[in-house]
Amino acid sequence: MTRKFKIAAAQYPLDELGSQAEYEAKITRWVEEAAGAGAELLVFPEYGAMELASLAGAAVAADPQGAIDAVSERLPMQADLHTRLAMKLGVTIVGASGPLRHEHGGATNVARIFSGSGKQGEYHKLMMTPWERNPWNISAGRPDGLTVFETDGAKIGLVICYDIEFPLISRALAEAGAEIIVAPSNTETEHGYWRVRTGCMARALENQVYTVHSPTVGAASWCPPVEMNVGVAGVFAASDHGFPAGGVLATGEMNRPQWVYAEVDMELLAQVRNTGGVQTYNHWPEQPGTVVLPPVKNVSLI
Repeated sequence: MTRKFKIAAAQYPLDELGSQAEYEAKITRWVEEAAGAGAELLVFPEYGAMELASLAGAAVAADPQGAIDAVSERLPMQADLHTRLAMKLGVTIVGASGPLRHEHGGATNVARIFSGSGKQGEYHKLMMTPWERNPWNISAGRPDGLTVFETDGAKIGLVICYDIEFPLISRALAEAGAEIIVAPSNTETEHGYWRVRTGCMARALENQVYTVHSPTVGAASWCPPVEMNVGVAGVFAASDHGFPAGGVLATGEMNRPQWVYAEVDMELLAQVRNTGGVQTYNHWPEQPGTVVLPPVKNVSLI
């Protein structure tokens, strides 16, 4: 039986929130809109959770380390809300990532995935951008943290922003069974946006997988680490028969808050891997200089 389903990628604005109830209403509105349009996989962006810092007040949100603590303290609330919405609406949600403070004092950038079954998984970003390293002092996750999440619709690999620009990470996920690689992002310029988009398109080409790009958009002057956000959401595939010639299934309008939707066909993806005009997934090991890939776990969210 053909496996087809709709993906929704968010172009998500960061709002200065007045209360937790306002945050919960916003997320609920966004999720209900996408689910109402028939989407089964919903993807929110990197550092979309930074708007939670505004709940601690303007002075805290304006201080990078204070903002990290404020968001970290509220991530359990975020997880509870997303779990309830995923179960109620029968969808899979990749929640907006945010910094998580650890007992040793350091912090990592974590994104969580929530399924309609009530199960959840998480991924901590591996490749840190220069500004995350200094001055924000966000650390990389564990190198054994790569995971393929099995859902009702597909096997999903989750990376975060800068990760998608490094091909071996996505290759490891593809070889572990990922059919869709999700890359939420946070970029302050068009240069950054295009780097992530180019990475998404390249990884779709190399691995013959679908890739999903969800960015933050718009100004958030109240929180300096994310004060400007530039991007366009998109869903991409290999450039081969059955897909658009450029491999672009859907994109949005620059910096406009919106969902971007695309229907994906998992059987077509499998066919292209084996009978496409090129077979980059199968031919990858023939490259000179083949290296050992990082380990990947497989986790069922069904």
